[in-house]
Amino acid sequence: MNYNLILPLIIVVAMLWFMSRQQKKMKNQQQTMQNSLAKGAEVVTIGGLHAVVDNVNREAKTVDLDAEGVILTFELSAIRTIKPAAATTTDNQENKTSVEDLKPTDTKITSDDQKDQDK
Repeated sequence: MNYNLILPLIIVVAMLWFMSRQQKKMKNQQQTMQNSLAKGAEVVTIGGLHAVVDNVNREAKTVDLDAEGVILTFELSAIRTIKPAAATTTDNQENKTSVEDLKPTDTKITSDDQKDQDK
């Protein structure tokens, strides 16, 4: 058989296999995200709307979003991302820099130190 025909055919089959594999991963990831939707979760739609989930109807595959007091109904597939929950206040306090950390040191620069810096 002619190898000039077999090699491009193998490359095309490999590309199709990798693309279908990637699509399956994306579909599973979106399905997992949709299954984890619950009331109170902050989401972003494919249109860029930032809102809070008010109600999820799995049978009709719809979700009601509360956008600053306005309730909108979207399909579940319209949800692009679920925002991560905000860190609790105790976690934020542990990571904050205290005022004592920002105080200047009491060391003074002497003329010898300045001469060393100039060199």
